[in-house]
Amino acid sequence: MHLLKSANHSFVNEKDIEEISVSDMAFKFATSVTPEDPRTFLGRELPLFSFFDTKIHIAGQGTDYTTLPIESPQPMEELLKDRETVPPDEENESEEKDNKDPVKPPENKTVYIYHSHSWESYLPFIKNGEVPNDAISNDEKYNIISVGRKLQDNLHDEGIGVDHNKTNMTEALHSKGLNYNHSYTRARDFVAEAMDFNEDLSYLIDIHRDDKRRDTTTIEINGKRYARLFFVVGEENKNFEKNLKLAEDLNKALEEKYPGLSRGVLRKDFSVGNGVYNQDLSERAILLEAGGVDNNREELNHAMDAFSEVFSEYYWKQKDAEAQ
Repeated sequence: MHLLKSANHSFVNEKDIEEISVSDMAFKFATSVTPEDPRTFLGRELPLFSFFDTKIHIAGQGTDYTTLPIESPQPMEELLKDRETVPPDEENESEEKDNKDPVKPPENKTVYIYHSHSWESYLPFIKNGEVPNDAISNDEKYNIISVGRKLQDNLHDEGIGVDHNKTNMTEALHSKGLNYNHSYTRARDFVAEAMDFNEDLSYLIDIHRDDKRRDTTTIEINGKRYARLFFVVGEENKNFEKNLKLAEDLNKALEEKYPGLSRGVLRKDFSVGNGVYNQDLSERAILLEAGGVDNNREELNHAMDAFSEVFSEYYWKQKDAEAQ
């Protein structure tokens, strides 16, 4: 009856519209399924089915529908598995050590870094890791959280205060009886709590790792190899236009300083993913894909160095403009 009402407005009264609107939004938000769009029922079972609904807003070097980021849902039993990791001194590329004097983190935190899929790791960090599905770890030293830590440290060096959430999202989901499909909803709990506690938090950066392989996610610039970056913006929220502008500006700055480092900017609605990505919580929110499963520590560090340089310049420029 719901579909019939949606198709023929003569069947709908004002009360029905209100009820449908509230229930639909809650259902869409929790499941990323849109009842009126059959494609959303297939998207999670057939990930490639939804690729052509993703909007390539800005195509970076080599970006087309065959190179878009892949999201590979994993059953909870896979996420919970203990995988042997490679000690830092045995990684394919050892972690670079900075010889700088320690910088005291700014007390005022305005940037919130988090990881809705904290288990996402990289094959060079996993013992005998060979295929993309092996790149999973709940150890924050070897998963995407370590990339967020690098960005946090860099931004601290630039005088920008960061609140970095290091929650083990596998455990956060499992403890509530939830699965992969509830990742963004569960992560929202932590983001909202942090913003309630600190009203100064305005920039939200959700860092992920793509499942694509090395030839797509790596680039050499001036003799250095970098893990490539991708911006994802959700269309299904009130802040879409402002968040899109933020992604555009950062992408442009990256392209000017590090040509080819960014793979571009994607726009996603409910038919191809979550559609919101918690970006309704701020007018300065982005989802950042950092490299792919084959990237090593050195390449990831170079990428975060480049991104933090561009982001900090943007950040302070905005601060100066607001002060005038």
